[in-house]
Amino acid sequence: MFYVLLACFGCLSGVTAVLFGFGGGFVVVPLMYRMLTASHGVDDPIGQSAMHIAVATSTCVMVVNGLIATAKHHRAGNLLRRYLWPLAGYIGLGAVVGAVAAIWASGEVIRYGFIVYLGITILDCLFRRGFLTHSDAVAPRPLGRAEVWGGGVVIGAIATFLGVGGSVMTVPLLRRRGLSMSQATSMANPLSLPVAVVGTLTYMAMAGITRDLGPWFVGYLDLQAFAVLTIGSLVGIRFATPWIGRIPDRLHAWVYLGLLVVVMLGISVQ
Repeated sequence: MFYVLLACFGCLSGVTAVLFGFGGGFVVVPLMYRMLTASHGVDDPIGQSAMHIAVATSTCVMVVNGLIATAKHHRAGNLLRRYLWPLAGYIGLGAVVGAVAAIWASGEVIRYGFIVYLGITILDCLFRRGFLTHSDAVAPRPLGRAEVWGGGVVIGAIATFLGVGGSVMTVPLLRRRGLSMSQATSMANPLSLPVAVVGTLTYMAMAGITRDLGPWFVGYLDLQAFAVLTIGSLVGIRFATPWIGRIPDRLHAWVYLGLLVVVMLGISVQ
């Protein structure tokens, strides 16, 4: 049952990667955290490391989802280079900071950080102008230096620490620059790749530090769960690809926000 659920949620992560730029973290982290704590208990090494395992596995899934979704959106013409670079470079720099911090943080700190991060983002999208509405008559505005330098480092650090890819910050940021939801969510995938790569390498490098979690673990990375999630995500990506650019902009924004609420509630309930 564990791996059947993983495959189903892997499929969902593929859909959200293509249509919402989530990459996998917002689907995989809550699911794996719940399943590992329920199946192993608090005294088992895996149960005690559940949040770290969930984050590590989700970042690895995001590498695959991000690469494939980026290729799909590139072919659809949704990627705008002037918004990708140098923002991606500063996100990569911040990802190193977040990865180092995550090594020493407890699972509960990461969990509560995940909840706070989602809560602030939801309120920001609801009450600050520019996310829920979009006008095709208004030309998109370029990112300022402070948004590229400071924003990129902050996005990379927080996203890698929580294992979520950064889409929840990059999508509202690009949205308020005047981009459509289709464009903003499309570019969340390549902008999440620095976070995914740095996070995965960091958690794998911890193999010499962590307790022995089993033969299918490299550091905190669960290789079996990664394989099942990846297979499921490939199915989800294939299913979602025909919908690229076809969802009405306002509906797209509200569904994006609704998904954030569902994920926050899922990780909040003990």
